Amino acid sequence: MHLTPVASLPARCLLACASIASLLICTAAAAATDRPNILLLLSDDHSYPFVSTYGNTSISTPVLDQLAAEGMRFHRFFTGAPQCVPSRACLMTGRSAVAARMTRFSAPLPRDEITLPELLREHAGYYTGICGRSFHLDGASRNSPALSRIYDKNQLRTFADRVDFLNTCGDSEVATQMAGFLDRKPADRPFFLWANFSDPHHPWNAPAEFRPDPATLQLPPHWPDLPGMREQLADYFAEINRLDRTIGTVLDVLKQKGLYDQTLIVFAGDNGAALPHGKGSLYDPGSNVPLLIRWPGNVKSGGDSKALISGEDIAPTLLAAAGVPAGPRMSGHSFLPLLQNQLFTPRSHVFIERGSHGSNAPVRTDISSSGYDLARAVRSDRWKFIYNCTPWVPYSPVDSAGGPGWQQMQAAAADGTLSAPLISTYFTAPRPVYELYDLDADPSELRNLAGHPETADIEKELREALAEKMILDFDYLPLPALPDQQTQPSPNNGKKAGNKARKQ
Repeated sequence: MHLTPVASLPARCLLACASIASLLICTAAAAATDRPNILLLLSDDHSYPFVSTYGNTSISTPVLDQLAAEGMRFHRFFTGAPQCVPSRACLMTGRSAVAARMTRFSAPLPRDEITLPELLREHAGYYTGICGRSFHLDGASRNSPALSRIYDKNQLRTFADRVDFLNTCGDSEVATQMAGFLDRKPADRPFFLWANFSDPHHPWNAPAEFRPDPATLQLPPHWPDLPGMREQLADYFAEINRLDRTIGTVLDVLKQKGLYDQTLIVFAGDNGAALPHGKGSLYDPGSNVPLLIRWPGNVKSGGDSKALISGEDIAPTLLAAAGVPAGPRMSGHSFLPLLQNQLFTPRSHVFIERGSHGSNAPVRTDISSSGYDLARAVRSDRWKFIYNCTPWVPYSPVDSAGGPGWQQMQAAAADGTLSAPLISTYFTAPRPVYELYDLDADPSELRNLAGHPETADIEKELREALAEKMILDFDYLPLPALPDQQTQPSPNNGKKAGNKARKQ
């Protein structure tokens, strides 16, 4: 038997240790290489299903259609709010806007809310950036020097520290900004870039070459077939068609730099169209937006999903794709297994919040102050429950109340030519506190079933789910009434107190 000299063991151990260390270094390097670049493309005021890949023949979006064909498209992606600021807060924090304290438009994201790019940079070495249209999370002070002074005095503008590259610009400049961002990126680091686009947000000024013929459009039941609605919808579709061309220039930059197939590309809308039933409302067109994801080698081409996905889920999913755990306060769920065709348990509910829009204050109750509207909603695959906390505020569409569509709807309501379901939906005053819709039978959400005995069990389930979400998020609104809730008597006994008051 051959015995190894004891004196030679340390050398061999050192050699083995060196080999193991080398293997670990190589493994770590490979892991770093496996981390995908991430490009998040966000359109503004863009309702589902207004991309031609979803079957709308009045829209032409070949660039987005190709992303969908080479990846996965989602039919039931819901942003956390039907408005720009809170929906973006939700996307970046993986939490509801209520939990992140971002339901007021003028609010800057609190410093202790940790964002997706910060986690990618800290835990996975990503080079991070934001460009394009305003990202809306450093406070709204465009028209207020006083607010600007307050933000600066208290160091509330934080995004220059949260990312490596920050530049707001017009849509036509996004491709150039992206090229500059990639030129600055260190060669050994993956990147995360959030590119924001203004289209199809107002103003609707796309050239005529992008505009479909209004006479050819098909209108859903929640829009009356009026000339003004057709004209506005044609203007809106033109914006989407122009957006598609703009995104093509951005993706061309990736291709020119050899990064297209090494990048996880996400395209989504921030909230719905600025038309009746859309932006600012808790009906589906307000928060159901397009979502397309392309990731070669991980997402199979031609994927199609009707799973419920929340805006809270985007950040945890992108973190998981980079091998980074979700932030400890994130309430969203990663749907990475769904992307990779693995076992996946879908959500049973998504939640949407509606806060005040712009800087409106609740000092008037006429139509001019309808921006102040507080409401919450919960949606399952089939059912939607809406809880209106300011039902005395008349409905008015956000950003389009002055357009010909809404003006003609008002005129039709006044002269009695608007249909009864549309009168009930848009012109009931006060509005109902509770709304319940069967989305299979009534996808346009025109027949309110709240309080109907035959849907009592469904309504109870959704009320309780919404109450739980509001409790967990420390929502500042009162909870919806629950079926088993007992009315508490007044501490002074209402009858005696009334008698005493009359004697005084």
